[in-house]
Amino acid sequence: MVRSILITGCSSGIGLDAAMTLHRAGWRVFAGVRDEDSAARFRSAGVETAQIEMSDSASIDAALTGVLERTGGTLDALYNNAAFACPGAVEDLPTDALRSVFEANVFGLHHLTRAAIPVMRRQGHGRIVQCSSVLGFVPLPWRGAYSASKYALEGLTDTLRIEMRDTPLHVITLQPGPIASRIRANSIPHFERWIDWESSSRRAQYERSLLKRLYEPSGGDLFQLPPGAVSRVLLKALTTPRPRSHYKVTVPTHLMAAARRLLPRAALDALCARG
Repeated sequence: MVRSILITGCSSGIGLDAAMTLHRAGWRVFAGVRDEDSAARFRSAGVETAQIEMSDSASIDAALTGVLERTGGTLDALYNNAAFACPGAVEDLPTDALRSVFEANVFGLHHLTRAAIPVMRRQGHGRIVQCSSVLGFVPLPWRGAYSASKYALEGLTDTLRIEMRDTPLHVITLQPGPIASRIRANSIPHFERWIDWESSSRRAQYERSLLKRLYEPSGGDLFQLPPGAVSRVLLKALTTPRPRSHYKVTVPTHLMAAARRLLPRAALDALCARG
């Protein structure tokens, strides 16, 4: 039988590649997108869509209901990939900005996950895959809001995985490192809306570091991989009979996990401070 999966955050980057990779692998993919233009591009490629806004519970419920109506009430897998960032120093980060990041990256994801669990319980199987990040277990400067949301996701997902041990459901965390995507470009409107860097005591640091990272073209981060690297790991997590709890993607993710285990906290902080 053809397996079905709902993937959030499919307009670009990791989600787009995941949707196309699984479609080519024979899955019935429902690509979660926010706008009609993205939906039309997927439909032209033969991929079904679900329009979903992760900061809106009503939108989430409507999207999942629409998917279940098309599948006859079943869903084999959920891949929570949607997320966005609001870069800036923590001391310059308004609480409402942090709240907006959590609404999409944590609360919306949690709402969708909870809604999918009863479906998977009834059918007797299912896999929930959460896209975390290397920033879900180590911090880096300027990334406080995003990192905090991924730390929260790690805690929720680890707890859920333990609680689901007495069910046939698998709960899995992917931890990508630097992946070529639009997350940096997509974060610019949030930075411009919320961060008053010109009035910050760190203005000179913004000019030397973050502004260049956001606005100047670059060749990508060290050890950066294409989105397909995540899709290959996702496919393994979805199909292997006994999936691991965590899958790390990219060399920096493995290195930072080792550093977190082995280095004293002061040394780890010094390493992370280098950005």
